[in-house]
Amino acid sequence: MISYLEKYKIHIIATLVIGLLAFNHKILFFGLDSDFFGILFSVILFIIGSRTTKIKINYLLIAIIIGFEFISYRLHTKSLHFLSLMLLICLVYYSITKRFSFIAFICILLFSSVFNKFFEHLTTEIKQQLCYVVFITLKNVIEIDKIEGVNFYIEGAKITIDTACMGLSMFKTGLLTGAILLTLEEKKEKKYFGIFPIILFSIALIVLNIISNYFRIVTLILLDCTQENALHHSVGLVCFTMYQVVPMLVLIRYFKPKITTETTTTKHLNIAPIGIALILVLITSVEMKKEQNLDLLVNLNPAYNLKNGKWVNSEVFKIIEEQKLIYIKTPIHKPLICWTGDGYRIFESKEITRNHETIWYNKMEKNKVIYDSYWWYECGNKKYNSFIEVMLMKLIYNQPIRLINEISIESKKPNRS
Repeated sequence: MISYLEKYKIHIIATLVIGLLAFNHKILFFGLDSDFFGILFSVILFIIGSRTTKIKINYLLIAIIIGFEFISYRLHTKSLHFLSLMLLICLVYYSITKRFSFIAFICILLFSSVFNKFFEHLTTEIKQQLCYVVFITLKNVIEIDKIEGVNFYIEGAKITIDTACMGLSMFKTGLLTGAILLTLEEKKEKKYFGIFPIILFSIALIVLNIISNYFRIVTLILLDCTQENALHHSVGLVCFTMYQVVPMLVLIRYFKPKITTETTTTKHLNIAPIGIALILVLITSVEMKKEQNLDLLVNLNPAYNLKNGKWVNSEVFKIIEEQKLIYIKTPIHKPLICWTGDGYRIFESKEITRNHETIWYNKMEKNKVIYDSYWWYECGNKKYNSFIEVMLMKLIYNQPIRLINEISIESKKPNRS
């Protein structure tokens, strides 16, 4: 029996991994739905561009999987669980072949929905600033009535620069293109890049992405082409080629791999890390199948009259009061992300102290109406002003968390004659 397991252990491991992936088919569809081709090409690049290494990558992967699965188990975070499944595949491949690709590994991480959320948080302020720079650039070239957040008003028409126009897809495409260039350079030189040159090249890609998006927005506004059509996509493709691909082809000439191919004499397949990873992922997979009870209204401040409220959906409860709306919802991202996308101009955002507790205050304007917004996160009847901090509290104490947003109308701007 032992000799049989030893002889067919690779086949057994492959069968267990495939079975685990099938058990998590909904998680796989969730993860692939965001960037199917990006993740697919990253995995292919991982196999093609991997190199023999003496570094004990399996310990690093196990440590990351333990962290991701612990968070996924406590918070039911699908994106992190999906990443754990991808890392499990990388771990099995490395354990069998002793080959690994750091370039493709970074691509797998950045093509995940975890990075999508990070990108949304990161670009909220950048998006407004970039649109304002475009407004300053074009205000003396064409007649722009006004700008509100990420919305331009030109001759009565509203032009919205959403997250897609901020180049999340373009950034990821540029990242994948850069990874392919680095891999081809490694194949040509028969040497490999270290971590530092890869990070430096990635930083250069981020700068090129911002420049590319700037010229893309300027061009689309000048051509009055904000609708999804052939010209719109052509402008994006041209800007991507001119301001990302061409500069990358120039930069790659100054990035040369210097690490020679390592040889390893270890042929023994260490199944312990794989076994640990399989058990961890299986336990989390079973937990992810359970329906999550959000408990948004548990231990809510009695000052809120729930009789005046209604469920917008399973994650949002709205209370309607005179001149005030109160939203109680699952914390996903900062309210600023939704407001800027809906055309609100946020001209004041700060932390304030109310009833000896620190919360967020935002003053914003839309259609000549000024709104005051007070919002915070809650966990165990304690207010928090940091998304990371409140998620950490839930991670540690496993208590329900919520975001409360109180919005009221401050005043209306008088019409100018």
